[in-house]
Amino acid sequence: MTPQNSVDSFKQLIEIVARLRAPDGCPWDRKQTPETFKGYLLEETHELLEALEGDNREHIREELGDLLFQVLFLCQLYSEEGSFTLDEVIDGIKSKMIRRHPHVFGDAKVESEADLRRQWLAIKADEKKSRTLGS
Repeated sequence: MTPQNSVDSFKQLIEIVARLRAPDGCPWDRKQTPETFKGYLLEETHELLEALEGDNREHIREELGDLLFQVLFLCQLYSEEGSFTLDEVIDGIKSKMIRRHPHVFGDAKVESEADLRRQWLAIKADEKKSRTLGS
């Protein structure tokens, strides 16, 4: 699959989630809230862990899809209430991964996996401190 095909497929999945939640969508999906959805998210996560344990690639693929759907569904719920959008979620994780990998996206040098771990933990601690000060 090409990157463009993946983008197109992702967009189609987002549209499916929105359609399920639309006024003329699925009654069950429409009545879900973040609170009612917690159990399903946990269930799908456990099913993915089981698939990983069994190293069954077809089962892993299926469970990754289920978990991706759960994430998109939750984003849709929060977007509908005006809390945040999927774009904001994506922008946030992009920024975080770039920030936490200065050895890849910047000029930091690391010599070992232990250096990577120390760097990651230091960056996380700085982020936590910034959030605390910003509150």
